[in-house]
Amino acid sequence: MPGAHKFDHLPLLLRYQGKARLRGGGDPSPQTLANKGAQRQTHSVALDTAAQALSANWQARRAQRQATGQVLPAIPAGIPILLQIDTGLDLDALRAKFQFEIVAEQEEGYVIVASKDIQLTAFRAMVQGFAITAHGSATIAEVHTLFDDPNQTDRLGRILSEHLMASWGNIVEDQLYIVDIGIACAGTQEIPPRPIRGTRATDAEWAAKEFNWSERRTRAYNEWDDVKIERETSIQKFAEFYQAEILHLTDSADFDAGVLPDSFTVRLKILGKGLKDFVLNYPYIFEVVEPEDIALPQNQGQQGVQAAPAVMPLSPDDDAPSVCIIDSGIQEAHVLLQPGIDQATSHCFLPGEAATAVADEVAPGGHGTRVAGAVLYGEDVPAGGAPQLPFWIQNARVLDAQNAMPVELFPPEALRRSVERFNDSPRKTRIFNHSINSRSYCRTRYMSSWAAEIDQLCNERDVLIVQSAGNLPLQGVPPFLGIADHLNAGRAYPSYLEENAARIANPGQSLQALTVGSIAYDAAELGAWRTFAKHAASPSAFSRSGPGIWNVIKPEVVEYGGDAVRTNNEPPDIQAGGVVPAACPNLVRSTLHGPGPAADRDTAGTSYAAPKVARIAAQVQRVLPAEPALLYRALVVQSAQWPEWAEDLLSRLRNPPPGMTFAEKQALFAAASSAFRCLGFGVPDEARATTNTDHRTTLITSGDTGIHAGECHVYQVPIPAELRQQADEFDIRIDVTLSYVAQPRRTRRNLRRYLSTWVDWKASKLGEGLHDFRVRAMKDVSNGAAPLPGSTLPWVLHEKPQDGLIRDFKRNSGTVQKDWAVVRSNSLPDHFCIAVVGHQGWSHDPDSTARYVLAVTFEILGGEIIIYGPLRTAIAELQAQTEVELEAEVEVDATE
Repeated sequence: MPGAHKFDHLPLLLRYQGKARLRGGGDPSPQTLANKGAQRQTHSVALDTAAQALSANWQARRAQRQATGQVLPAIPAGIPILLQIDTGLDLDALRAKFQFEIVAEQEEGYVIVASKDIQLTAFRAMVQGFAITAHGSATIAEVHTLFDDPNQTDRLGRILSEHLMASWGNIVEDQLYIVDIGIACAGTQEIPPRPIRGTRATDAEWAAKEFNWSERRTRAYNEWDDVKIERETSIQKFAEFYQAEILHLTDSADFDAGVLPDSFTVRLKILGKGLKDFVLNYPYIFEVVEPEDIALPQNQGQQGVQAAPAVMPLSPDDDAPSVCIIDSGIQEAHVLLQPGIDQATSHCFLPGEAATAVADEVAPGGHGTRVAGAVLYGEDVPAGGAPQLPFWIQNARVLDAQNAMPVELFPPEALRRSVERFNDSPRKTRIFNHSINSRSYCRTRYMSSWAAEIDQLCNERDVLIVQSAGNLPLQGVPPFLGIADHLNAGRAYPSYLEENAARIANPGQSLQALTVGSIAYDAAELGAWRTFAKHAASPSAFSRSGPGIWNVIKPEVVEYGGDAVRTNNEPPDIQAGGVVPAACPNLVRSTLHGPGPAADRDTAGTSYAAPKVARIAAQVQRVLPAEPALLYRALVVQSAQWPEWAEDLLSRLRNPPPGMTFAEKQALFAAASSAFRCLGFGVPDEARATTNTDHRTTLITSGDTGIHAGECHVYQVPIPAELRQQADEFDIRIDVTLSYVAQPRRTRRNLRRYLSTWVDWKASKLGEGLHDFRVRAMKDVSNGAAPLPGSTLPWVLHEKPQDGLIRDFKRNSGTVQKDWAVVRSNSLPDHFCIAVVGHQGWSHDPDSTARYVLAVTFEILGGEIIIYGPLRTAIAELQAQTEVELEAEVEVDATE
């Protein structure tokens, strides 16, 4: 056995900071070039004609609305406009040039804007000027189309859910509807560019410039606040007129903290005529969707009565981490849980219920109770003894006895109230388990308000939300298909997990959530029933798969949540795993609803995979209590590895057997990609996340580091000579994980513009010198000689998907970015470097930053040599050298 070390991950040293060397923007589209050239006159006439028609249509609509003689609610002055623009155009140009408010950015250059000027005066003037090449009119070439859309068919198709769009013509005027409506409220203000100090500017002149810029920025934030309040008020008046009920209205952000939300969501219970009037005439709507049902869990089997366990758990240490279970409540007096329940903080958020109504009322065996047990015990629920519990469990009840969330309780609101209450509590809880999903797969038009709430909370607070991926039902209702529906359609397990209908369930697409899928224990049979899985660690038949929105890698990790079972009939009978106990995890079980065991193997689901990951995150917090939750997420993901059957796919891609044909290799690529959809980065491991060994060493940053757009941070890891001896050929696995957070903006249907600042990383090549890497990564570093050639590491994902072992996913698509490679020890450079790079998202505020952590692991796969000691020594030497260099820089600055 390798020697164990105290958990002392080595420091990852930040060596250089500066401007990033960024790639240039893409070339203008052929359409833009044509508009600037031969089609200039035609393009100008087409846009002007469409703008004139749109303006006339809206004027006629307003006049007709007033001429009906009915007293109708006031409508804001703006009109909605659907544009298609060059995807390279900065949306801020639409605001600056035409005073258009950006309501929603969509794919393929489609943008919904709003104009308070119904005449579109500024836009039409520039369009007409474009025809004669007027100065400043070039932007018009990048506005490809303005849709007249007199019946609003195109606009409705882009703001209504699929179901509402299909039934829009059949909306009944006197029937009540419940809808969630997204309202943009960013206005037309933007942060002005920060002034640049001229060489001749006096201190007084420069101070005045900076003061004026700061005042303008403050005015912009104040105006955003005013716009939000104005729109909330107008919606309240609209609701009063139609006697509608506002079930929920929130902007989910704190303006006092200087946070810019671009939208809020209102849940309305309204008559059909009011819904139509609101949707057709309110210009700032970007989304209208029906509330989603909560889907929990798989059907539970009924097991026989068993004796209560002869176990007496001991309470956790007073300073042990706490994990909040946002769920259906908990049986707090349960013999296996009671010593670990922080009863003083328990709270029920259900409307109409007492705050103390925190019991798990879900029959027969509970849901939140099982989740809490999985956090405390993982796979090993004790049958006896007196184990000390590792964590405190906090109870946030948001689901009723039917395991549902009442329509009056808006899911993002329930989540926010839970996180705020427990994060502000004396224990300052930072890890939350949220095994709650919608019944259907996530939409990919916009980030949902529920998922965006997770992103917002993680940006505001130092918290980690562990989220289940969601379960496929046994039998579904089209288009939300279940396992049986896929099988009946001829889609076999596990192939059907690649279908859109099996995509991650809302809110699992959240960029900041650590989303967890489920894998099966092994093949198991009992009587006529057998598992879908035919070998260990196969994807569970019910576990939803990735990717999420914008092709982001989801789930990030998987854990053992059990499997569904089937017969050999055609079509087969299908049940949840309880009919074959070996297919199910061993879980603490509620005994509130009649006689039954205190723990049992009677149900399965991603709901019970997620808390096992929350358990690992809490173990990381135990040993790194002062570090940010971003690092807990990073180390959980860093510890994850693929199961043996999947890793074998990568091994064959790294070392193709002799005679492998092109078709066979393509099939292998496809198989690896399919595995990645279900497994993400693999199964996390507590020991790997919390300990080092002689043969495996993890280096981490400490605290979270802020990075601005256009900035580059270079980290340096010295590789000891003992690891690079040319006579040795040991396989070394290198894992790198970046975890970051930034301010989200929900109206953006684009990964790069959803966040205020987005971040990615790049690594040095094999054979690439330290200085050469800095030249490649940083803008103001140059080479006096030709750079040393280097070869890219054989990354599984890679910066460019076409160069990785898995071709369908981008390493940098999400806010947790992991990659791994296996290299020969004697091919390592003397320094391994990572560059973290910030990029501009939606924010133009120069003070806007993303916060990140970074982890790097080196592991000798065969255990042939010891690396921990040599790496620790090399890093200590580099750290001492760095401190000397910093002292020298300070002395130079002091003498200047």
